[in-house]
Order: sequence, then structure tokens, then C-alpha cells
Amino acid sequence: MRREKPEGELRRGWTTGACATAAVKAAFAALQTGEFPDPVSITLPKGETPAFPLALEQRGDGWARAGIIKDAGDDPDVTHGCMVVATVRDGGEGIRFRAGPGVGVVTKAGLPLPPGEPAINPVPRQMMRSVIVEMGGTDVEIEISIPGGEALAGKTWNPRLGIIGGLSILGTTGIVHPFSCAAWISSIHRGIDVARAMGLQHVAGCTGSTSEDAVRAHYGLPLEAMLDMGDFAGGLLKYLRTHPVGRITIAGGFGKISKLGQGALDLHSGRSQVDLDWLAEQCPELPRPRVLAANTAQEVLEMAGGIDLAQRVAGAGLATVRDVLKDAPVVSDVIIVSRQGEIIAHAI
Repeated sequence: MRREKPEGELRRGWTTGACATAAVKAAFAALQTGEFPDPVSITLPKGETPAFPLALEQRGDGWARAGIIKDAGDDPDVTHGCMVVATVRDGGEGIRFRAGPGVGVVTKAGLPLPPGEPAINPVPRQMMRSVIVEMGGTDVEIEISIPGGEALAGKTWNPRLGIIGGLSILGTTGIVHPFSCAAWISSIHRGIDVARAMGLQHVAGCTGSTSEDAVRAHYGLPLEAMLDMGDFAGGLLKYLRTHPVGRITIAGGFGKISKLGQGALDLHSGRSQVDLDWLAEQCPELPRPRVLAANTAQEVLEMAGGIDLAQRVAGAGLATVRDVLKDAPVVSDVIIVSRQGEIIAHAI
């Protein structure tokens, strides 16, 4: 369901959990009455009542199936435009959940669900149970599938979190807020939880795939140890302060680590900038006006030539990391990786 928005405001969307719940409600109604409600309305945890048009209606002996196209609004969500399909079957004992094609299964500890369970998170499960109970159901099997979901899952955190075979059915409010920093930080936290549950003693937070590949090769770390930190150094480090692991390596390009060295904990270009004054202080051997006239941090690095500027910046970044970790029992180091994927500085 697409919604109008005020000029200049990013449009919200709906989570896979909300879409799955609406599909379950439509399928169960068809199982009871022979008719699919279209559109189908549900009540979200905070009371909002969106209506969803159906993209799929199928019915057979003892089962019914409904599908809804997920609209993620203006969020760059990998599942935007996917069909979320619910198949509801009569019988059995209680309300049970099953992962259909394109929905993953949990294989590792540290997530909100135990290993062996379909990757249908607790709040969406409760939403689906509620609509079944409200409609008088007691004994049904709910299978959620997402056509093409297994391929799309490779673009998400699921493989490294130990969710195998597809996507997760997510959402705590039912609403997707565009470009949600909170969602990314929450994913970082879940990655730390999984690493801790696996007993891993060394994890790495990297700003991108180039630094991740370099650090993983350098230390021989497993995929589960690699935290897709992105720009959210603060979100990672503050969580480690209360949920410690033995060691954290922070890695990124020269510009990102320069911002960390300045004390920035959000490294996004829209929320922090490289301070050329600060960078000039790190390389007093260079003429200050020349550094201040530079276009980018990378340009300053190239100017530095034989001056070990990258190592100085890595050291400053490490000081910031240790300041945020405070007295947490976590050993830390910082690595700077070139655009070509080579480690050019390492502060320990």
C-alpha cells in the first residue's frame, strides 16, 4: 500500500512482519469463509491500522495462501518490492510457524530465536498469533515464504548471523522508517550477541567491504566475527562496553579513521567531516597552508609522502576507541586500509 507524504518528507513503509501478518489474516479468512478480504487491514503494535492489497490468492483443501508486495517506502530496503506469502493450513496442535522458500532458519545462538527455528522474529510471530486468535483459530500451521528470498539474503547480515536459506521476517512496530540508523545499530548489536554466544574472542568493526576483506585476511577471522559497522563506530563501541568480547579491531579507510581520530563516533559524511586543521596538526612537517588547501584527506595523505601520517592517525583513532570503551575488558586496535585493500597503518 503506497501512502502520500508531505513535500520533502521521506515516505515510511511496512516491515516484512507487517506484510506477513496481513497475508496470514487474508489467508485464514479465506480458509474460514472461502473469500479473501482485499484489501486486508491489520492493527500494528502502536495502534495504526494500515490496509494492504493482495497480490496473490490461492486456496485448496485445508489450506489458503495470500501474498502481499512489500512497500518499504523511501528506505533502500533489500526486500522492497518482494512478495511476502503466507500459507495457512488447518490442523495440528497450536499455532505453529514454518519457514517456506526464501525464509531463513536460525542455526546459531545469540539471536532472539533458538537454533532450528524459522527466522520469523518474536513480534511478527505475536502479531500473526493475535490475528489467528481474534478470528477464532487455535490449531493452524503458518508458513511464510518470500520468492527469491534466498538470493536476496546474500545482501543482508543473515549468512554471518547464522540464518541460512533466506531472509528474516522482522519488525517491532510494523513500520519501516527510511534510512533508519537505529535499525543498522541494532543489527550491529545482534552481531555482537551472536559472536559472544559462539564464544568468539576477537571481532572486527569495519567501515566497508575493502577494509573488512583486508582485516579478515590479516587475522584469519571467521565471517561471524566481522561486524558491518559502517559509519556507526559509536553504536558498536558503546555496546561492547557493556557486552565485551576479548578483542575488537576497528578498520577503515584513511578519511574515516581520521574522523574517528578527531573524536567523531558517527563517520557518515553527512554527520561528520574531516577537520583539515586537525589533520595539519598530525603532520607538522608539511606547510600548514598547503594542508588546509587540500580537497580531501586522501590528498593530504598523498602529500605526506614519507611521513608516517597514516600511523599517527591510526594512533589517534585508537585513543578514541579506548576512550569510549573506558574500563571494559576489551583489547583494541585500529587498522587503516588503502583503497587498494592494503593495510597501511596499524595501531596496537
